[in-house]
Amino acid sequence: MQRLIAHISKFIDLTEEDKEIILSCLQYQEVKKKEYLLRQDAICNANYFILKGCFRQYYIDEKGSEQIIHFGIDNWWITDYNSLDRRMPSQYFIQAVERSEIAVLDWRVQEELFAKIPALERYFRLILQRAYAASMQRIRYIYDFTGEERYYHFSNLYPEFLQRIPQYMVASYLGFTPEFLSKIRAKKI
Repeated sequence: MQRLIAHISKFIDLTEEDKEIILSCLQYQEVKKKEYLLRQDAICNANYFILKGCFRQYYIDEKGSEQIIHFGIDNWWITDYNSLDRRMPSQYFIQAVERSEIAVLDWRVQEELFAKIPALERYFRLILQRAYAASMQRIRYIYDFTGEERYYHFSNLYPEFLQRIPQYMVASYLGFTPEFLSKIRAKKI
């Protein structure tokens, strides 16, 4: 759990008392490969900080295909904010890609935690701003880049993903078929 405290400390100053309060509000959880944190149509009840591991967030399209919209790895948060904040059924699944360890911030204690440590609201605002900016950039890449350009940009920006995530998941995230990804990779070699 000290990884989370270190991560928060990169953005805001924490007293020793703040650290103790944060740790008392979190639950540690080990997650098996392919285990779900959230299933479609369930209400999301927590925000998850990935201490170690990898997750994917996806939905099933009208053709029955998985469409990955987000990955999360070590030191990243993952959740469905729409479901979490509005207390409505989620449109997404969140599943472990590999054996993982997480810190769970239950929605019922989050507001209480913000009241005790107001600087945490700043921390989450900064994290969400970065996530939003990354999402906007990804949308632009989908419109402006060819599939091949998206793959090379992704592989240069996140080389660790290519080592940890199956190729069919990378293809889904980048918006093309595994066969198209194989053709791109064959050109590179």
